[in-house]
Amino acid sequence: MPLRMSSLFVRTLKEDPVDAEVASHKLLHRAGYIRRAAPGIYTWLPLGLTVLRRVEEIVREEMNAAGSQEVHFPALLPAEPYKTTGRWVDYGDDMFRLQDRRQNDYILAPTHEEVFTLLVKDLYSSYKDLPLSIYQIQTKYRDEARPRAGVLRGREFIMKDAYSFDIDDAGLAASYENMRQAYIRIFDRLGLEYITVKATAGAMGGSETEEFLHPSEVGEDTFVRSPGGYTANVEAVTTPTPEPLDCAHVPAAHVEDTPDTPTIATLVAAANEHHPREDREWTAADTLKNVVVAITHPDGEREIVVIGLPGDREVDLDRAAGSGALGAGEIAVEPATEADLAAHPGLVRGYIGPGTSIDAPVLGLEGSTGIKYLLDPRVAQGSRWITGSNEHGRHVFDLVHGRDFTADGTVEAAEVRAGDPAPDGSGPLELARGVEIGQIFQLGRRYAEALDLTVLDENGKRTVVTMGSYGIGVTRVMACIAEGNHDERGLIWPQHLAPADVHIVATGKGEEILAKAEEITAALEAEGVRVLIDDRPKTSPGVKFGDAELLGVPTVLVVGRGLADGTVELRDRRTGDSRDLAVAEAVTEIVRFIDEQYAAVGAHRTGR
Repeated sequence: MPLRMSSLFVRTLKEDPVDAEVASHKLLHRAGYIRRAAPGIYTWLPLGLTVLRRVEEIVREEMNAAGSQEVHFPALLPAEPYKTTGRWVDYGDDMFRLQDRRQNDYILAPTHEEVFTLLVKDLYSSYKDLPLSIYQIQTKYRDEARPRAGVLRGREFIMKDAYSFDIDDAGLAASYENMRQAYIRIFDRLGLEYITVKATAGAMGGSETEEFLHPSEVGEDTFVRSPGGYTANVEAVTTPTPEPLDCAHVPAAHVEDTPDTPTIATLVAAANEHHPREDREWTAADTLKNVVVAITHPDGEREIVVIGLPGDREVDLDRAAGSGALGAGEIAVEPATEADLAAHPGLVRGYIGPGTSIDAPVLGLEGSTGIKYLLDPRVAQGSRWITGSNEHGRHVFDLVHGRDFTADGTVEAAEVRAGDPAPDGSGPLELARGVEIGQIFQLGRRYAEALDLTVLDENGKRTVVTMGSYGIGVTRVMACIAEGNHDERGLIWPQHLAPADVHIVATGKGEEILAKAEEITAALEAEGVRVLIDDRPKTSPGVKFGDAELLGVPTVLVVGRGLADGTVELRDRRTGDSRDLAVAEAVTEIVRFIDEQYAAVGAHRTGR
């Protein structure tokens, strides 16, 4: 049965929703694909659900082709498995927690590693059962602090999550690559531009992980790429560690008065005027800036850490949080507050330094403050610095790393800038923005060990299973497709993802026009073509054409005044091209045209 605008559950709008910031949010709402139910929560209407199901169909076909089997878990889950793995705490405020009438703890699942693991534990006990790959397409919930951009970043969303189970690391590597290739096929079939980048595991844990990003200016992820092919999420970029420097010629560290130097720029100017070095001028890169941050761990503990980095760099708190050097799980990292500094009088704002034998207190766990001190990897052994003396209005000059001070470790916390060298030596880095549409993880044995998932190996010995996790944000993918396929008038869906194969617009006076449109509709339906027909009898041509452009079916057939000359008009919404077809040949030509659009992306019509 065709979709009919006269009865379709849709109302198009002329105005953008007041909270909409990005094109996909504006157009999906105006075109009647979604409606906002609450911040970050959306109702899917018939047209939106149709496109969403077409995306799911491609995901499902490729997952099945990769040998994964579909299951379906509830979204409401008991808390116990998540408490066992520690993620009841690790997930922090992002997890929706609730209790039933008996005060038992439950969650609205943000992800399903634990229950997948327990299901396999319940059913499998031998290495002969492995390898195994299972997946689901399921609704997830995360309590986003700032839900925005419509379904690009919501509190409720649909996700495909898959998990592999293997007897050893070699099996995991094979499963990971198999799923990686499946993802490539999925995104290729969707016609979605993407790039794979090295990423950080975050609360998921595991070792190897990659993100699939859709390059877009509206994306919240920043990634880098080099001319030689290096790619990474900015949080996963590692800094090449410089070789140790010979500091034999560097004078002994000395403290100097540096009044009126509240900024790096004023400090450098004063240093060059009053304390010049012998070989060249001081620069901002010669100053060691020490930034105090506060870390809130998943269990609520608050910790103060000082990060030292070159003065020409800023701290990137997201990189710091994702580095792993500041703590495991979903930690929160923010600048230290006045209260934090007041609780540590040894930290003199604006004049914090690592401390030496000539100026106390000393940072570092072995020092007098007991505050952890971490350095940017660029701070090479033997490098000389100007830095704070822990006294107001004074700085230390010629302080040498390794000779005069040490640190508790390193942390990737400095901003990544365009032009920085790629870690693999493949050239200078370029920065771009993208939307995360998928991520794959080699989880390893974290969840299997926590939940005691073991099988008997070929020698009859109990062996912990190793796991992989593979996610695709289905609703986010659809929004990205909308972001990349629209113009100022509305959506322009790829032919194989559109809610209909052809949008027939019956416009003009006279019953014969609607009758011919109905005749063509019936003939196309008989050929397996899915039709959306605008059969509204009292709607003006302008409104009908406006709605056709907004709804975004790429193939439009106009049955109107040309009928008097025996023609109908075929329009290509993507290119703006149009041509007249003889009525007698219209069905054949339309079917051929639509099939050509499907074939161009390697797809086939369902009814073909």
